[in-house]
Amino acid sequence: MITNVLTSAISRPRSIRRRVQTRRASLIAVVFGVLPVVLLYLASFLPFEFSPTTPDAASVLLAPSSVHWFGTDASGFDVFSRTFSAAQLDLPLAIGGTVVAALIGVPIGLLVSEETVASNAVMRVVDALQALPLLIVAIAIVSLSGRNLVMVILAIVLVAGPNFVRLTRSGAIVVRNMRFVEAAQSVGASRSRVMFVHILPNVAGLVLAQFVLAIGMALVVIAALNFIGVGVTPPTPSWGSMVSAGAGVIGQGAWWVAFFPSLAIVIVVSSLSFAARNVEELLKAR
Repeated sequence: MITNVLTSAISRPRSIRRRVQTRRASLIAVVFGVLPVVLLYLASFLPFEFSPTTPDAASVLLAPSSVHWFGTDASGFDVFSRTFSAAQLDLPLAIGGTVVAALIGVPIGLLVSEETVASNAVMRVVDALQALPLLIVAIAIVSLSGRNLVMVILAIVLVAGPNFVRLTRSGAIVVRNMRFVEAAQSVGASRSRVMFVHILPNVAGLVLAQFVLAIGMALVVIAALNFIGVGVTPPTPSWGSMVSAGAGVIGQGAWWVAFFPSLAIVIVVSSLSFAARNVEELLKAR
């Protein structure tokens, strides 16, 4: 027995040290995952030598050079300034749509975590939504609304919202079966207090990781909408519309028009996916 106590006393500091090291590594990874996105957004406010919304008819399809670092497109727009300026609209739109999706999906997920007839009916609706080709539905909604940015946010909510509902519900069901929730209910805690004080903080890690991941998903939705021409109105720069414009001139050897905005999308989505994975690890280490 004494040996077991000594072994436990020795292993406990090691366990704590390992947990601290894991948290530190995960925190650094999250910072490095989010940093490229933040820098890309801040760079969109820099004063560019060439306007991202004013074309130059004398500079059409110029290859990357010391003058036009990313080259120019078929209309004479500078690809460098447009690639960075596109972050000024695409990223806030993706974040805004994800925030709305989370504000709608998380409370619904908490409410339907109780086994009732109403919660089962809501989940059948969520299942039906996820069975639909949501991106196609989103494209139809935005195109019929006449490129309204509010409808773009609605499209993001339609795609990301069901994931928040399902993830929050699955996490809340697990927490509901824990003793501290049963104890709170036994002392007369209200339904809303149980959900938002006892359950929500314990599923916040899952929700936060999903939130970061959903921003990347929302960015892909925005890019897809702009790629087919139902997103923002030209000449406002957007990564999706730039890739669409570049796809038409790849056959002429102008690879740079589509390459650099595509690279920006890949960097942002990959960085957010990496950050989301490490957010989950960071909160697990707690």
